[in-house]
Amino acid sequence: MRLISRILRQSIDIPDSHLVLEPPGISHYQRWANVRSESEAFLKPWEPKWAEDDLTIIGYRRRLSAYHKHRQSGWGRTFFLLDTESEQLLGGASLTRIRYANSQSATLGYWMGVENANKGYMQKAVPALLNYAFQTLKLERVEAATLPLNHRSKHLLKKCGFLEEGYVREYLEINGKREDHLLFAILKSDFNKRF
Repeated sequence: MRLISRILRQSIDIPDSHLVLEPPGISHYQRWANVRSESEAFLKPWEPKWAEDDLTIIGYRRRLSAYHKHRQSGWGRTFFLLDTESEQLLGGASLTRIRYANSQSATLGYWMGVENANKGYMQKAVPALLNYAFQTLKLERVEAATLPLNHRSKHLLKKCGFLEEGYVREYLEINGKREDHLLFAILKSDFNKRF
């Protein structure tokens, strides 16, 4: 039980950087709200529709409650990407739809604040999160989906060793509309050869 508890609240240090992936807490609220507010126009075209109260403390507490339930049930792990030198919150990444038994897979999601986009931070964070998925969670496959026009996201996935596997019609609701997506995946064996 202690091991499970430690895994649930575990932070992930990102090698050769001053970055860390840290489970969200109430202490992150103001930094998170600031980054999301400043990045609203940048993020909304690529994300599910934001709730009316999304950036409020009430909305954030609801989000934290969902993250906690996901961790406790084993369904997901969400992290904020932090710069340990400046204590700035840069973005976030998650593993959701974690499945064991025959599947042993999860879905990767991520976002970056507009001010820190295209600086290579997520290219460092994703391999660290994949290592956590394959070594700590003992998964064999991590999938990701992106809108066909999201060139930044496609570039990131390819740089991190994901292979494009297909095109899925109306896969997810993005900003209030069902959207087609490209599906990508990386296997544990792919990751071990590359990193």
